[in-house]
Amino acid sequence: MMIETMFPDASWTHIPPAEAGFAPDRLARARQWLDEHVGDGQYRVAIVRHGRLVAEWNHGVGRDEHLWLASATKSIFSCILGIAIAEGKIASADTRLADHYPEAMDVPAGEGPKEGRYAFEKDRAITLRQLISNTSGYMKPGEQPGQVFHYQTFGMNVLTHAIAKAYGLYDIRDPEGSPGFKVLVDEKLRAPIGATWGYYLMNFRHHPEARTHIFGYYDGVKATALDMARLGWLWRNWGRWREEQLIPEAWLREATRTAPGIRANCPREQWQYGYAFWTNDHGQLWPGLPRDSYAASGAGSQHIWVCPSLDLVVAQSPGLWEDQAENDSGLLRLVVDACGQRA
Repeated sequence: MMIETMFPDASWTHIPPAEAGFAPDRLARARQWLDEHVGDGQYRVAIVRHGRLVAEWNHGVGRDEHLWLASATKSIFSCILGIAIAEGKIASADTRLADHYPEAMDVPAGEGPKEGRYAFEKDRAITLRQLISNTSGYMKPGEQPGQVFHYQTFGMNVLTHAIAKAYGLYDIRDPEGSPGFKVLVDEKLRAPIGATWGYYLMNFRHHPEARTHIFGYYDGVKATALDMARLGWLWRNWGRWREEQLIPEAWLREATRTAPGIRANCPREQWQYGYAFWTNDHGQLWPGLPRDSYAASGAGSQHIWVCPSLDLVVAQSPGLWEDQAENDSGLLRLVVDACGQRA
């Protein structure tokens, strides 16, 4: 029986597990697994199928508490990049960083985040596509643009500043006073989907000469698990929320598959990252889970997992894993099994 796709209003519509196609006893086993493994920790899980909330489990953390998404916010960065290209603020993902944010090159030796890290001549060739796929090598000695997958924060920072600058929202002379990238996230994503998340700026501890105003100021989001579920449901519908296409569908479909540069230049075991989304199209991240699934993931076990073929979103804030690959035999495995599905 086909179930009509829904979108939440101010609150989610609840549906019993059986009506959503789950075996109730198997889904209860997933909750039991969490309780058996939580120890002195905490977890918060929201499971959405067909646009309805099937389960919401909270242990040790309030449902309305806003937690930092850390690097899971990078998937939001990807969405805003796709929107900026569609709106003509940026010509294409293959535009050079230096063309939009030349300030990123103004980080001489001794003024980078640490010894040996600064803007090299090679970095002038970095594209926005390489930044969003963590293959830019920005301020990394010996890493040519596009050649090495190396997860980093500074490359994402200069990317968000480049996008914000294209909209007139970031000025290195006043990084904390500038409206900043959060204005775009708020206007183009949070408000349209009815989320409640907030924002923060984050910097690592740097030496006094570091040009943090150029490569620092990470634009973070702090959210509830239900906010994260809304975002996951937006992604599941390929950027559409009701009748409005918020994120270009073609961009999102490309972003959630392993990036071409990673496939071309990196060993197969690294074929698990797209444009700031963790990907499973080659079965390298979760061999036992559906190949079309993908996720936003951040420190503190923040995780939004999306599976289009199962019409399913699972948000964990926090989850009970050290490495997100553990979900292959942990919570996500149990949830998928409760649908009666395997990879």
